[in-house]
Amino acid sequence: MTIWIVAILMVLGAFFIFIASLGLVRMPDLFLRMSATSKAATLGAGLMLLATMIYFNDFAITIRVLSIIAFLTLTIPVAAHMIGRAAYFDGVPLWEKTEIDELRGHYALTTHELESEPRSPVDHDQVQKEEQDDFI
Repeated sequence: MTIWIVAILMVLGAFFIFIASLGLVRMPDLFLRMSATSKAATLGAGLMLLATMIYFNDFAITIRVLSIIAFLTLTIPVAAHMIGRAAYFDGVPLWEKTEIDELRGHYALTTHELESEPRSPVDHDQVQKEEQDDFI
């Protein structure tokens, strides 16, 4: 019975990792790719680690597996958020069919602070131009 549970968890984990790789190839921009891969790969790795824990049925391995799952669950979403945020602020273009950009006009590029009131588009464009001049 245990071997069937392990096999099902391994197949499910491999399936979610495959879905993550498919999302990496098929999604049109960086932000959608990051979202697809971070969620599906975390779930897939977690399921495969659970299968490992059940298969070996040892306290030391169980503690290690649970620690790894906790570490992955805490760090992968944070890392994906930080990479996505840095890419957005660096000017990586959104997909052309993106309908809503909720950060546009709310983020001060010079101070890296999020403002509750939107900035005027002219001010935002001016700040972007000034920052580009600073890097040249």
